[in-house]
Amino acid sequence: MRLLLLTLAVLLLLSQFTPGHTQKCWNLHGKCRHQCFKKEKIYVYCTNNKFCCVKPKYQPKRKPWLY
Repeated sequence: MRLLLLTLAVLLLLSQFTPGHTQKCWNLHGKCRHQCFKKEKIYVYCTNNKFCCVKPKYQPKRKPWLY
């Protein structure tokens, strides 16, 4: 039982310190990355010199009179 609790505690601590957390941008709908996925668009740059990648459902709609 002690071994199980120790294992769970270690896994919980490791999950808090693993790399891969990305910075949020674009009103918390985008993520700062070096390269965006296929359908994502770049609208602004993040403060860490990465692209702010925004998914299609959060991308701003173009107004028809601005074409």
